[in-house]
Amino acid sequence: MAKTDPLQTVLKLATEAEEQAALQLRSARLDLQKSQSQLSALQNYRLDYMKQMEGQQGRQISASYYHQFHQFVRQIDDAIAKQHLGVAEADKQVQYRQNHWQEKQQKRKAVELLLEKKAQQQAHKAHKTEQKMFDEFASQQYFRQTRR
Repeated sequence: MAKTDPLQTVLKLATEAEEQAALQLRSARLDLQKSQSQLSALQNYRLDYMKQMEGQQGRQISASYYHQFHQFVRQIDDAIAKQHLGVAEADKQVQYRQNHWQEKQQKRKAVELLLEKKAQQQAHKAHKTEQKMFDEFASQQYFRQTRR
């Protein structure tokens, strides 16, 4: 049974780690999209609500209705501010996951490069050994012919 190169095991582990990091990056990007969509929905809701109030312009509005309106808009504004923070945090996570994935990708490529160099060295060594055998065979042939 042929011995497996320890670098092959390292490559397998590095590849798995890179794939895991890619999944985490994909998940972080989805979370960012979700947060951005929620922010957009809140902003649109606030805009629609403001348009409703604008439609009330020229009509008599009670003070309590006006107060409730402003209080509700303040709550929406607070939710928008919190959502901005959520988007910023999700964006930070995407950046972190992106860097993490790139590190894992670099490690995998480094191991692949080592394996490639090792294979080239082995091929070169095998070629030298083969050339030595051919040279030895040729010199033996030459000596046999000169003895006759």
